[in-house]
Amino acid sequence: MAVNFTTRVSSSSQTVEICRGRPTVLIGERINPVVRSRMRQALEAADFATLQQAAVRQVEAGAAILDVNAEAPGIDEQALLKEVVASVASAVDVPLCIDTADPDALVGALEVYEGRALINSVTGKEPSLDVILPIAKAHDAAVIGLCLDDDGVPDTPQARLRVAEKILDRAARAGLDTADVIIDPLALAMGAESDAGRIALDATELIAEAFGVNITMGISNISFGMLDRSAINAAFVAMAIRAGLTCAIANPLDRQVMNAVMAADLAMGRDDFGLRWVKAYRERQAPAEPAEETPAPRKTRRK
Repeated sequence: MAVNFTTRVSSSSQTVEICRGRPTVLIGERINPVVRSRMRQALEAADFATLQQAAVRQVEAGAAILDVNAEAPGIDEQALLKEVVASVASAVDVPLCIDTADPDALVGALEVYEGRALINSVTGKEPSLDVILPIAKAHDAAVIGLCLDDDGVPDTPQARLRVAEKILDRAARAGLDTADVIIDPLALAMGAESDAGRIALDATELIAEAFGVNITMGISNISFGMLDRSAINAAFVAMAIRAGLTCAIANPLDRQVMNAVMAADLAMGRDDFGLRWVKAYRERQAPAEPAEETPAPRKTRRK
């Protein structure tokens, strides 16, 4: 395997390190109106208290970074994303992952963000590479690179590896360190494509072996349209960690997924003497609120 890189992102008061030798970092996915109608309604009403409550709950459940999205029909994303970022940052100390396809909205959000943000995302498409990478460099941000290009989402692990290589090469030319690029091999719905899980896992392993970069995926995408989604997500995230995943975009309120992440870290030797597992087990003995339904899959941008 290539050298394992460490990606550092931060808030105004807290730094998170993502590295293959450390426990898996959980990126909370729930502040997203694209997949959660409650978030869309809150944004439409400028109800930032609801967003702050969602942020606090995710951090309390174990999220180390929060994905923040303000994209919805009829919403002025450029104006609103700045307010959402500032509101969430005032409620929690963890770093934020700014999730937008609008470059102007991204720049506005980065200008008000205090810390070193993670950008979600750049793709292998030329317009994306030409615009997003310079923004990341100018604002000293890390970036997630999606394994899709001008031909769409590649249907083989090897082709996704080539897109990852393209993104990393262009990022280097734009002045970004390799450590500041996290690759997303793309988890697609297995209900629509039977070998989607295998392709994502094989691509993860290939990319980790070739480049040593950190790897993320939207875990809940894999189970869309299936029954008992939490069980599928939990099994998939554990397999993905073994393949090379270092930071999962997932629902921290889903205990099956969180348990699977911690158990996989334990099995991979990333939990000394099982202390993290024991602590989490004891915390799980307290009465829990009913689990919320896993959201629909995050949109894979193809524009």
